[in-house]
Amino acid sequence: MTSPTDPETEAEALLALAHRMADAAGAAALRHFRSPGLATDDKSDGADFDPVTAGDREAEAAMRALLAEERPDDGILGEEEGRTESRSGLTWVLDPIDGTRAFIAGLPTWGVLIALDDGASGRIGIVDQPHIGERYAGTTLGGARASYRCRGEERPMGVRACAGLADAMLFTTAPELFEGGDRDKFEAVRARARLTRYGTDCYAYALVAAGHVDLVIESGLAAYDIAGPAALIQAAGGVVTDWQGGDARWGGRVVAAGDPRVHAEALALLA
Repeated sequence: MTSPTDPETEAEALLALAHRMADAAGAAALRHFRSPGLATDDKSDGADFDPVTAGDREAEAAMRALLAEERPDDGILGEEEGRTESRSGLTWVLDPIDGTRAFIAGLPTWGVLIALDDGASGRIGIVDQPHIGERYAGTTLGGARASYRCRGEERPMGVRACAGLADAMLFTTAPELFEGGDRDKFEAVRARARLTRYGTDCYAYALVAAGHVDLVIESGLAAYDIAGPAALIQAAGGVVTDWQGGDARWGGRVVAAGDPRVHAEALALLA
């Protein structure tokens, strides 16, 4: 008989909870997506427009309610409600709606981001797009594995091979993310890539994990922007670092790749 503290049982329970959190957050966000007269507040205090909606707040509250009931000793770092310190050694990193600008524009490229961090690395990562019914999930608890769910079906997924930038598909949310010399470095990578696309927010990271895209480069990220996608891509066999090759899960300048060869070539131009 498996004991309640068996590591495999615990791993499956944590992953199942992450899926239920994504269900709850997605349902809360969808109540507001493409709704007439959606109210939008600006968190920027006069800087670049930084929108937040009732959908963001209610989605994070829904996830926090599940954690309060089932994992009260775990820490939480969420975009809208800040940090709750961990007593268990585990911290959930939550972005209830990554891509709020897309959300308020009616574009289905926003997503619910969930990560579980054990203090050393991200162990669960989810990118969920509830409007089109796509969920990308990965975990390294009990062995690395990643899956794609859509319309009731689920299948394993993983990154794809790519020999170098000349064969690579590169994504970033917007060129405005890069300032000064960072823009020049990004352009150096873009000039060598086979194809570059913009504007997909967290969805681009999910496509790397699923083997459709080879490289994502961004700058100025917060922990809740990248913790979930980083854990997802790593579980799917990819590489995520900062521009110096270090730990990126707490934000900053990020380069994520499916194939370590593409990552190394991009890093040489960015570092």
